[in-house]
Amino acid sequence: MKFESIHALELEGLMIYERHAIKDKRGAFQRMYCHDTLRKLGVKKQITQINYSRTEFAGTVRGMHMQLQPHAETKIISCLKGTVYDVAVDLRRDSPTFLQHVGIYLSDKNESTVIIPEGFAHGFQAQTDECELLYLHTANYEPESETGFNAFDPTLAIEWPLPAKMVSEKDAKLQDIDSDFIGIEI
Repeated sequence: MKFESIHALELEGLMIYERHAIKDKRGAFQRMYCHDTLRKLGVKKQITQINYSRTEFAGTVRGMHMQLQPHAETKIISCLKGTVYDVAVDLRRDSPTFLQHVGIYLSDKNESTVIIPEGFAHGFQAQTDECELLYLHTANYEPESETGFNAFDPTLAIEWPLPAKMVSEKDAKLQDIDSDFIGIEI
């Protein structure tokens, strides 16, 4: 029985984990997490935290967030309800795809999970009202290690599919990437 398939995305280390539901007249079952699968994909740290977010309104933008060393984390993100446009930006210092980003749609219908490695910033825009996301993290949240940047930074030119309707006060204060930014050490 096949529970998942994995596909690499354009940026090294960034992957889509497609969950395969087993369905019958009772409903469906699908594997959300498998330690052995993640180890084979190079995720060596254990999952230490599982978080849930609910976004009420389409057009809301959250991000771009990440944690620095020694609390850098891999994020494994699934959409449980609704649809989001999920974006990962490569901020790794010596990466050939430094400052490039990939955006993908996650939804309760496409049964996909994105695996975002250390050194990437993450954000998303709700495409529908009432979006729910499940996040698995390989590091606990540590406020002193938290960083981020403006989701509307012209350097990155992320094309959000909808007009931005709502951004938190905290995210609105995030700075653009400075012109002499050399990247994150992993």
